Amino acid sequence: MSEINTILFDIGGVILSDGWGRASRKQACAKFGLSVEEFQARHDKVADSFEMGKIDLDGYLKETVFYENRTFSKDEFKDFMFAQTRPNETTLDVLNELATTKRYLMCTINNESLALNEFRINKFNLEDYFTAFFSSSFMGIKKPGPEIYQRVLKIIQRRPEQCVFIDDREENLVSPRELGIHCIEYLDHKQLVSDLEKLGVRVQKGQPARL
Repeated sequence: MSEINTILFDIGGVILSDGWGRASRKQACAKFGLSVEEFQARHDKVADSFEMGKIDLDGYLKETVFYENRTFSKDEFKDFMFAQTRPNETTLDVLNELATTKRYLMCTINNESLALNEFRINKFNLEDYFTAFFSSSFMGIKKPGPEIYQRVLKIIQRRPEQCVFIDDREENLVSPRELGIHCIEYLDHKQLVSDLEKLGVRVQKGQPARL
């Protein structure tokens, strides 16, 4: 088995909470007095375009919320959206340990809209851990299809067996597993460390690998 030299992380549900998941959208509806069913239906129509960077945050909000006059402002709604993110502190500790070994190329593969993705990267200093961010809004393609993983492998110039991908959703692991990428379905930080060690990934500091 080739030695793993690249670790690819999902962000929402692993390192941070989901950025704008169903639970957050439901909370927004409760706070701002919106119909959950109507908002969800409108969200579903534009979700792919939003996550792949085809429409920006203002465009998304125009389609889902501000298609009619509201008693609250667009900035109030945006502030609520951004405030939903919470860090997964224990997984961030694992991430920090992996990054400080300097043994691995560290990147993300995640589905996220441009505004939320950039906010979360900056807010939680994720650039301290990762060399590259392969977000759906940057790439114009998204998980779970194989194309985003294939393109990432070409960009980073790694063989599939040299990589491990970590995601909290099994549906996002099917394509990379078929490509030959080692996959870990994230449950919690202890399980993550255990599964990484089974693959020979050192979580503690050590001598830098030659990549």
